[in-house]
Amino acid sequence: MARVSATRPPKSRPADRAGSVRAGTPRPHPAAAAPAADLATARKIVLDLLAIPGVSGDEKAVAERIVKWLRDAGCPPAAIAFDKAHTKTPVKGNVGNLIVQLPGMLPGPRRLLMAHMDTVPVCVGAKPVVAGKVVKSADPKTGLGGDDRAGVAVVLATAVQILKSKLPHPPLTLLFAIQEEVGLYGARFVKAADLGRPKLAFNFDGGAVEKITVGATGGYRMDIAIEGIPSHAGVAPEKGVSAIAIASLAIADLVAGGWHGLVEKGGKRGTSNVGVIHAGAATNVVAESAMLRAEARGHDPAFRGRIVAAIEKAFTDAAKKVKSADGRAGKVTVDGRLDYEAFRLDDDEPCVVAARDAVAAIGLTPRLDISNGGLDANWMAANGVPTVTLGCGQMDIHTTDEKLDLAAFENACRVALLLAMG
Repeated sequence: MARVSATRPPKSRPADRAGSVRAGTPRPHPAAAAPAADLATARKIVLDLLAIPGVSGDEKAVAERIVKWLRDAGCPPAAIAFDKAHTKTPVKGNVGNLIVQLPGMLPGPRRLLMAHMDTVPVCVGAKPVVAGKVVKSADPKTGLGGDDRAGVAVVLATAVQILKSKLPHPPLTLLFAIQEEVGLYGARFVKAADLGRPKLAFNFDGGAVEKITVGATGGYRMDIAIEGIPSHAGVAPEKGVSAIAIASLAIADLVAGGWHGLVEKGGKRGTSNVGVIHAGAATNVVAESAMLRAEARGHDPAFRGRIVAAIEKAFTDAAKKVKSADGRAGKVTVDGRLDYEAFRLDDDEPCVVAARDAVAAIGLTPRLDISNGGLDANWMAANGVPTVTLGCGQMDIHTTDEKLDLAAFENACRVALLLAMG
C-alpha cells in the first residue's frame, strides 16, 4: 500500500546507556563479530522473485519458490508451515501465510523477520533487469514489484545464508504474509501462537533501511449507499430524487467544513477522502442510486471517530435536503469498518532498540519515523507482536517507474542478518 510518512525525532534516550533498554533484552553483537551478508545470493533471490506474478490472493507461486530456496538451503520440512489466513479474507486467496520456525542455537528471545508476498496489479508481467545502481522492469508498461518482493528477498536471503552456513542464532521465525496490498489481511489473521510468540519483530517494507517506522496511523473505511427516486429527467424531473445530487451536497459540505482532505481541528490532525463514486445510468434518468467509498485516517482514535461522524452526518443531512415535488426524500446507509488501528512503539521497546543498533552497526544513522499509511505492523502490534518496519530500497512503488535501489537493498540485507543473529 502506498505510504506517506512524516519523520518524528526519537524520544530522548542516551545511546550508550544499557539501562535504557528493557530488562532481559540482549544488546546486539558488534558488527565485526557477524559474518558479511551474502549479497550475491541476495541479488539472485530478488531477481528471481521479482519475475513471479503474484497479486493479492494469488501468492501461491511466490510461496512455492520461497519454499524451494529454503529447502535447497537445508531447511527441515517440519519447520515450514502455512496457516489458513486466506480462508478468512474478502479476496479469494490460493495460499495462506508462509511461516518458518527455526530453533535457536543461541539463548535469547525469539525474533521474527517478515515481509509480504503480494504485489499490485500493475506489476504483473515485470521483467526485472539490473540497470546500473537500480533494478527496474524491462517492460515499460509494468511496475517492478519491489513492494514487497524486495522485503521478501531480504528475509529469504538472510534465512538461506543462516541455513547454508549454519550460523548461530537465537530462536527465529520468518513470516511471508499474504494480501497486504488489499487490507493487511495476512498480518491481520496470523496468530501469535503460530509464530512462536516472538518478542522482537522486524518488517521489511519501504525505502531506506535507516528509516525505522515505529508507529502508524489507523484507518477506517466506509461504504456509502444512497437511494434516490428515479424519474424521467426531461418529462418529470421534479418527481425524482437524485442520488448524485445528494452525494454532491454531502461532499461539498465536507469540503466547506474542513472535514475532507487534511483535517485539522482543535490541535488534532487526520485525513479523509471520498475516493470512489458509482452512480447513474443515463442522462435522461434522475439517478436512483449511488455507491461511494470513503475513508478516514488518524493517529488519535477519538479524533478519527469525529471525522467518521462528520462524514456520516454530511450524507444524512444531504439526503434530507433533496426532495421530490411531493416531499419524498432519499435514503443513506453507511457501512463502516476499522481497517487497522493506530500504534506507536516506545523508544525503548526491544525491537526498536535492536533495529537502531543494527542500523548504526553498518555505519548508517537511524531515524525513527511515524507513517500516515497502514502497515502490516499495525496488525502485528494488535496481535501482540510489537514490530518495527525497515526499508529495503523500494522507489516509486505502484507505478511503472518503480525501481529498486540496490545499495539500499544490500544495506537491508546487512541489517537483517545482524537482527536475525541477535
